[in-house]
Amino acid sequence: MSSATLQDDPSVETFFNVAETETLALFEHLSFEFLEEFDVFAPAKTGRTREHEPPELMRGFLHCYYHDIYGIRPVERELRNTVVWLSCGFDRPPSRDAVDRFLTDLEHVVDEVFDRLVEQAARRGLLDLTYCIDSTDVRAMPADQDASKCYDPTDEEYYYGYGCTIVSTGQKIPIAAEFTESKQAPEETAMRVTRDALAVAKPIWMVGDSAYDTLDWHDHLLAAGVVPVAPYNARNTDDPKDIEYRVEDRIEQHSKEVQLKQSTLDETYNRRTGVERTNESVKDCGLGRTHARGRVHARAQVFLALCLRLVVAITNYERGDNPGSTIITV
Repeated sequence: MSSATLQDDPSVETFFNVAETETLALFEHLSFEFLEEFDVFAPAKTGRTREHEPPELMRGFLHCYYHDIYGIRPVERELRNTVVWLSCGFDRPPSRDAVDRFLTDLEHVVDEVFDRLVEQAARRGLLDLTYCIDSTDVRAMPADQDASKCYDPTDEEYYYGYGCTIVSTGQKIPIAAEFTESKQAPEETAMRVTRDALAVAKPIWMVGDSAYDTLDWHDHLLAAGVVPVAPYNARNTDDPKDIEYRVEDRIEQHSKEVQLKQSTLDETYNRRTGVERTNESVKDCGLGRTHARGRVHARAQVFLALCLRLVVAITNYERGDNPGSTIITV
């Protein structure tokens, strides 16, 4: 679009009038140029070039997810809006093929993109010394043949879809996650997500509910210098111990010098509500119900929702010191 065309376009004035809207605030403090480092976004060997660059398309998807717009066609329609495509950095609206191709490529690296944003949150000091781990449900469309009937023990109900195990910290900040077949994830998943979280930074406490009352999880954390806090599940044995938290027994067996007050463990466990608030926030970003068919597409939507939650958290941090700034509400 030429400068002359811009001057004659009545929507341009509207664009500048919304220059401080929430969507633009999401892109004010973050650069997505790192996407160009991924091989999957490199030009094809045949010489075919991209119609639009990955950073612009990433901003386009984040804008759409922020406004509860999902799917290739709805996203492509939204990005026809002059205000939107200008604010996302496009020089012209992307085609449906460009949108579809970007999402297809992103599916291969979306978890790595999430990791990059976690690193940016960590560099800003947004992580605290208590991590919480929990699993949540991911509802799917009835037409998604890869999804299955799952049981949610918290609500004591069945649902159709998948699950996601999340480690969070700070102000509703996800730092590690794994897309799963159902909400009730296997112990292997809990161990993998725990290791991923510790690779970001080492906390003092790691909190989980009774589903994480396993010896391997506790011993792995203790060996890493992290105190695990999960309620003791007496149903796991015929000879229950007189303890409230599994860590009490592990410390008694492995250390004669370390002592933890019951009140300290109770106070720490009460922080577990933080991960529940994180789950709800990420669901507001698109994790709650996938609008994609197939496990691969659903997983990409889940991680895009996690990315959006991180972008919102970073934006709020960057704009929090400015009294005139609008705080993003997701």
